[in-house]
Amino acid sequence: MRIITLHVDGLEQAVKNGLYTWLAGADADVVAIQNLKAKEYQLSDDVVYPEGFNAYFFDAEADGYSGVAILTKDVPKAIMTGIGHPEWDMQGRFIQADFDHVSVASVLFPAVDGHNTLEDKLGFQKVFLEHLQKTRRKRREFIFCGNFEAAHKTVDIQDWEAAQNEPGFLPQERAFLDQVFGPVGYIDAFREANFGENQFTWWPDAESARRNLNGWRKDMQICTPEIRQYVVEARIENNLKFGQHAAVMIEYEFDEE
Repeated sequence: MRIITLHVDGLEQAVKNGLYTWLAGADADVVAIQNLKAKEYQLSDDVVYPEGFNAYFFDAEADGYSGVAILTKDVPKAIMTGIGHPEWDMQGRFIQADFDHVSVASVLFPAVDGHNTLEDKLGFQKVFLEHLQKTRRKRREFIFCGNFEAAHKTVDIQDWEAAQNEPGFLPQERAFLDQVFGPVGYIDAFREANFGENQFTWWPDAESARRNLNGWRKDMQICTPEIRQYVVEARIENNLKFGQHAAVMIEYEFDEE
């Protein structure tokens, strides 16, 4: 199962810039997309009905903000939207597709912006951590894909010394990821197959990306520990014409496939 996660700066614009053409050659089974910046009914038919995929959307209540989608080659057994917290679900931050033995979700963490403060962001981290703890008690495997709006370790950010006081690399944000990959028991799937340095998925602007400056690895796929043995390849597709984020592609070689 090949899974791609990609944060776009507006889905309609990303498709105009060739996103679906690129996906046609990427041979992905599931594509998790974040930051649609439009409600489903506002998107053109070409965007809502991508060739070769079943597309599912979860909108934000506010216009031009947030929203997530998940594209699947096979029809999932079920689609779940939201994490049961209205204050976050109205921002369109979570959608999950359930397959026979694994669930794959697209999740968008809040940034510190005109909609959310740092306290709001930390609040979402707490709620999501509780959600992860609940999923560990379920009898199935999970892969959560998305922009976590934070880098975990110093290797995941190019100029980490300068970023220690910036949202996205604050001690309390990194402590959240310590919990995710520590006591809660989730795995950073990318690092199971790719140990390279300078593996970044976001740059503050296009010029920084072209010069490979000030990169961050904010976009991840995290999975339940039983899945780690099936991760066979992980790479970053550094094509930024869809936004400021690069796509993360991970190959899972499950036994049933």
